[in-house]
Amino acid sequence: MTTPTFYRLRAPGTDGSASTAVSVRVDPARPDPYPVYLAVGGGRRRMYLTPDEAWALWRCLSEAVASHGEPPEHIRTRVAPARR
Repeated sequence: MTTPTFYRLRAPGTDGSASTAVSVRVDPARPDPYPVYLAVGGGRRRMYLTPDEAWALWRCLSEAVASHGEPPEHIRTRVAPARR
């Protein structure tokens, strides 16, 4: 059985607020067509995605945030996959 892989990063808070957790789980063994799971803010905002939806989301988000200028320092890090 293939175990899920997790990718996590924290976004700094704004105006002194706490940072926000962003987590993506990829589970190829998931029986339905939604092997990608996105959680933002400790799971308060969640979404299951097909691989094609995840690619479309990535593309739209990358173009949208690129319009705000250069990436911030906190994003200039490697996001290593984890098993849990």
